[in-house]
Amino acid sequence: MSTTTTDTPQPILLRHDEGGVTTLTLNRPQQFNALSFEMLEALIAAVDAIAADERVRVVVIAGEGKAFCAGHDLKEMRGNHTLAFQQRLFRLCGKFMMKLTELPQPVIARVHSIATAAGCQLVSMCDLAVAADSARFAVSGINVGLFCATPSVGLSRNMGRKEAFEMLVTGDFIDAHEAQRRGLVNRVVAAGELDAEVARLAASIVAKSPVAVRMGKQMFYKQLEMGLDAAYQLAAETMACNMMCEDAAEGIDAFVAKRKPEFKGR
Repeated sequence: MSTTTTDTPQPILLRHDEGGVTTLTLNRPQQFNALSFEMLEALIAAVDAIAADERVRVVVIAGEGKAFCAGHDLKEMRGNHTLAFQQRLFRLCGKFMMKLTELPQPVIARVHSIATAAGCQLVSMCDLAVAADSARFAVSGINVGLFCATPSVGLSRNMGRKEAFEMLVTGDFIDAHEAQRRGLVNRVVAAGELDAEVARLAASIVAKSPVAVRMGKQMFYKQLEMGLDAAYQLAAETMACNMMCEDAAEGIDAFVAKRKPEFKGR
């Protein structure tokens, strides 16, 4: 008597929760974790769930396989070659990228390998990024006749204008250390140290007051789009409100008493 086994399809997005840190892993390794329509929908659903979960303090975005993320799924785009589909796809991608900024929790990109086109955009839209020294970055759509317009939004807000535009019109790769110099990533470590470095960064954030981090992230992105005077008004109001929080009182009292604060998120 023979038995037939059926492999259960793996989800395209994996979630792992531990110690206040949620890791979302892009799981399309054979497609270099391309951001298909389905992948973007899965990411949006995951981020929406995380936003409402106060147990989550930090989000890490990682990629399975040889690439972090190679951008959009070009085969899917060519297979649905209508203006309506392209508009839906890029609007959905923009919606997801904005949700990363709007998410109350800080988001760390764990970049172990190549991040190209919309994958590079994803790195640029995460709040923080840690890269292996073997990682490489490019906005390479121009090589196939497609200017990386949507990736240019995040890229130009991470690095100097001329540095960003050069990448956009040449499609050339930069290495991890150059990406760090240009402001695209925060830290670069040996590949074997990547997980430990991401964990250290996440732990440093988890140890802080969650209410202060939430308020601070919201204010940080709002003030970037304001004039100087309006930005200072928003910052002053945020600090005043933050000062009235229970965590701020606890933190200051602990500092004066030379003890470790016990934050409650209020």
